[in-house]
Amino acid sequence: MAKYEQLVAQIRQQIETEIWLPGEKLPSLREQVSLSGVSLMTVMHAYQVLESQGWIISRPQSGYYVAPRAEFLSQPVSHQKLQLAESVDINAFIFDVLQACRDPHIVPFGSAFPDPELFPQRQLMRALTTVSHSMKPVDALHNLPPGNEALRKTLAQRYALQGVQVSPDEIVITNGAMEALNLSLQAVTEPGDWVAIENPSFYGALQAIERLKLKAVAIATDPQTGIDLDELSRALESWPIKAMWMMSNQQNPVGCTLSREKKQQLVALLAQHNVTLIEDDVYSELYFGNEKPLPAKAFDRDDNVLHCSSFSKNLVAGFRVGWVAGGKHAQRIQRMQLMSTLSTSAPMQQALATYLGTRSYDRHLRRLRQVLEQRKNLALQSLKRHLPVGAKINESRGGYFLWIELPKQVNTTELYYRALEQKISIAPGKMFSSSEQYANYFRFNTAWWDDVQEAAVAKLGALIGELL
Repeated sequence: MAKYEQLVAQIRQQIETEIWLPGEKLPSLREQVSLSGVSLMTVMHAYQVLESQGWIISRPQSGYYVAPRAEFLSQPVSHQKLQLAESVDINAFIFDVLQACRDPHIVPFGSAFPDPELFPQRQLMRALTTVSHSMKPVDALHNLPPGNEALRKTLAQRYALQGVQVSPDEIVITNGAMEALNLSLQAVTEPGDWVAIENPSFYGALQAIERLKLKAVAIATDPQTGIDLDELSRALESWPIKAMWMMSNQQNPVGCTLSREKKQQLVALLAQHNVTLIEDDVYSELYFGNEKPLPAKAFDRDDNVLHCSSFSKNLVAGFRVGWVAGGKHAQRIQRMQLMSTLSTSAPMQQALATYLGTRSYDRHLRRLRQVLEQRKNLALQSLKRHLPVGAKINESRGGYFLWIELPKQVNTTELYYRALEQKISIAPGKMFSSSEQYANYFRFNTAWWDDVQEAAVAKLGALIGELL
């Protein structure tokens, strides 16, 4: 690590541990030279990097200051902690929002995906071309459920690197994470069953519950600490809940990651009530810092957790390759897949297996995390400049989403339609709950960032001002 990178890491850690608070002045360039024992050019380079990443700001004729940080959200006291839904009807609105993000002229703050320019498209296309030229007709059979053997073995090895024991035989390759999650939910429930979800919740869970004619018990999820385990425990005592669908890392939309202790408690609580956990873990590779968070699956001692993920958010969206570590349910999931989509694309599976066999994937992930962290910090500073007084931004250490609360008189569904007229999309709170309790919230995608996004945030701030 270069000296300027060491200094960047040191000052960032000092800011994170609140040695330097938001708004406080940092040591001058020459003072930092004396403190750190490096050259003036090294200090200048480090400060420039920190400023580009949004950690500090410069003030002419004054010096460098710690940038203002986001104000953390909390669950408003008026919110009910438990929401019951005998039926869920959310598909039509979600479809409209997602379709709008397809327009290349739209600023995609409402998108669910990162900037595709951050993905190694050329390397992946080369792998796909090589595979396509060498494939034999019989290879299609080798990629039927449970999927490509080399790919499943590689995934099992990546689990093992985190100390999670998953056999290649219990991994089923799917058409993206959504198929993995839907098949998992279908494998452990029947129409009319109760399913616990987070509140707010990823809209994919709401869509699946609607499609499978299930009933939802929505458990309050704090933007910083995650799901309310006491409320979940009471729900498990009160309703015949069959499964729980949730994200333990980088929850969509709020961004929180459960602590190690809370993951352990969650898995133990669900096992006590014989409730299957369907873990949606598509963002776990997009952590900031040095340590990848463990999945809840790591604490599963009863084969009670179905762990689902994909490459769509961290490598390539278009290949639509995901998987589920299905454990004792793997055979049932395979049969269900054969009766629905048959299998995941054989060339895509083999191309990914080829690519993952190199060291390129981990190099790509390191770079991707660095860029996403830089862009997220820049977006935070822009939003702090342009959002009205009273707005709250939930900051999280990973991913590319921000969960934003506006003053109660602002309806973000109306804001969505007004912003769309200005060629700006957002993901309004209505997408993430079957009730109206998040009507003044929205999710914001920070994965794209340049002058276009900066100008769009200013327009968005003006539109919010009009609604106020």
